[in-house]
Amino acid sequence: MTELELDDDGSGDFAAVAYREEDHWDVDLLPVALTRDLRGLLHALHQQPSISGAIGLVSVADDFFVLARVYGRDNVSLFLSDVTASTDWKIARDVLEYLDIDIPDEEDVDQVLPAGDMSILADLGLDEMELGALAGDLDLYPDEVLASISERLGFQAAFQRALDAMG
Repeated sequence: MTELELDDDGSGDFAAVAYREEDHWDVDLLPVALTRDLRGLLHALHQQPSISGAIGLVSVADDFFVLARVYGRDNVSLFLSDVTASTDWKIARDVLEYLDIDIPDEEDVDQVLPAGDMSILADLGLDEMELGALAGDLDLYPDEVLASISERLGFQAAFQRALDAMG
C-alpha cells in the first residue's frame, strides 16, 4: 500500500451501482471498501440483474474515477479516468492489470490519460468523445464527472438520492 492510500481517510470516496428495472433507473450505494477492491466491485455488480447491465461508478480521493459494466456472467467492460492514478492506488492498478495494460512508471507519467473501454456507455447515449472529454476535464472532480454521466444517461435523480444518503 502506498503512503497516499494510507493517508487518505476515504471520506468522499464512494462506489455505486446503477441499473435499469423495466423503464426506470435505480442507483444504490455499495460499501465504500469496494473503492479499493476491483474484484469485490465486479462481484457486487454481477449480483445486480439488469436489462442493460449493471454499471459501477467509483470515485476515489478527488483524484480519479472508475466505470465498470457487467452484462451476464462473462461480459465486463472497464474504464479508468486517469492511468497516472495507478502509481498510487491499488484499484487503478487492478483495472490496468485486468485490461492487460502496463502500469506506467512514475517518471513516465506527465499527463492525464484515460484507459479502457471508451465506448462502455455508448449504447446508452454517452459516446467515446463525450466520455473522453469528461474524463479529461481537469476542472471537474470525479464525483462531478460521475454526476454529469448520470445526468446524460438519465439517472441523475436516483444518483443524487444515493449520494445524499451517504451523509
